[in-house]
Amino acid sequence: MSRLHDPFHRGQLAAAALFCSLGFQYATWAARIPAVKTDLALSTAEVGVLLMAAGVGAAVSFPLVAWLMRRLGSRRLALLSQLGLALLLLALAAAPNYHVALLVMCVDGLLVGCLNVAMNAQGAALEARFERTTMARLHATFSAGSLLAALVASGMTALTGSVTAHFAVAVALLLALGATARTGLLTDDAPPAPVAGKPRRRWTVPTALTCWMCCAMVFGTIAEGAMNDWSALYLKDVVDASAGLAPLGIAVVSGAMVVARLFADGWRDRFGDRRVVLFGSALAATALTCALLAGGVLPALLGFACVGLGIAAVTPCVYAAAARQGSDALTLVAAMGTTGLLAGPPLIGFVADASSLAWGMGAVAGSAAVVALCGTRISWQPVPGPAPVTPSAPPRVP
Repeated sequence: MSRLHDPFHRGQLAAAALFCSLGFQYATWAARIPAVKTDLALSTAEVGVLLMAAGVGAAVSFPLVAWLMRRLGSRRLALLSQLGLALLLLALAAAPNYHVALLVMCVDGLLVGCLNVAMNAQGAALEARFERTTMARLHATFSAGSLLAALVASGMTALTGSVTAHFAVAVALLLALGATARTGLLTDDAPPAPVAGKPRRRWTVPTALTCWMCCAMVFGTIAEGAMNDWSALYLKDVVDASAGLAPLGIAVVSGAMVVARLFADGWRDRFGDRRVVLFGSALAATALTCALLAGGVLPALLGFACVGLGIAAVTPCVYAAAARQGSDALTLVAAMGTTGLLAGPPLIGFVADASSLAWGMGAVAGSAAVVALCGTRISWQPVPGPAPVTPSAPPRVP
C-alpha cells in the first residue's frame, strides 16, 4: 500500500497541514509587526499590548473551546478555525486604527486556541487509533511552517512594502493547506445521546494531574517562545555579537527544535515520554544556565542549541498525555500552552526591562527547570507502539 493510500499516513499529512498552518500564520503576522507599527503609528508600549492581546484571547478561549469541541468535534473545529485565522490576516492588514488591530489580535488568539486544541486532538487520535507515535513529527511541521513564513516574508518584503499584498499571498497558501487537511482528517466519534432526566454535563474541577500538565505546558511554551523572540537581541546587546551573527540565535534554536522533533517519536518509543521530558527539560535548563554564566557568543549558541534540542519534545509529550485524560483536560492544557507561547515573550521582556536581558534569559532557564519538576509529578503512560508479534510454535512432527 502506498503512503498516500495508507490511512495513517493520510491522516498524518492532514494533521501536519494544520500544524504547518498555525506556525505559518503566527510567524506571518509576527514578521510584519514593524510594518504594522509604522502604518498605525504605534509606540513600543502599544506594540507590546498588541502582542499581549493575542495572549489574552488565547487565555479566555478556554471555556468556549471546550464547548465547541463537544459541539463540533475536532475535525470541524480545526477546519473552521484554520479558515478564520487565514482571513484574519487580511483583517489585520486592513485595520484602520490601533483599537481595531487590538480586537483583531484578540480574536486571533481565540482562534489559535481553537486550532491548537483541535489539531492536537487529531494527532492524539492518530496515535491511539493506529498505535503509532507521531505527535513530535507533527509539531516539527509547526516549526517548518514558521520557517516557511519567514522565507515568504523576506521575499515579499523585497518585492513590495505592501502588508496587504504579503498577507494576500499568505492567505492563498493557508487555503491550500486547509484543502490538504480537509481530505484526510479523522472523523470524530458521534457524541453520546442525551439521557432523559439526566442533567446536562458541566465542566468539572481539573484534577491534580491536569494541573501539573498545565504547569508543564505553560512553562515549556514560555521557554520555547521566549528563545525565538529574545535570542537574537541577547547575542547583540549582551555578548556583543556582530550584526551578521545575531540572527543565528533564532536559526540555531529553530533548527535544533526541528531536528529534535523529527527524531523525538523514536526517542519516545525507546525511552518513554517521562524520560524524554525530564532529560530534555533538564538539559535545556542546565545548558542555558551554563551559557549565561560563561558569556560569549559561542557558549550562547551552544546553550541555545541545547534548549532547542531539550525543550522540543516537551509539548508533544504533554499534549499526548493530556489527550489520554479526555477532551476537557486536553482543552485546558492546550489553552495554557497557547497562553504561554503568546504571553511568555512579553513577560520575559518585562523581566529584562526591570533588570537586564541576561536575567530575562535566566528566567527562561528557570522555566525549563520548572518543566522538569512538573514532569516528575505527571503519571506518564507508555506511548503507543506496534503490537509485539508472537512467533507461532512450529508444527509438531508426528
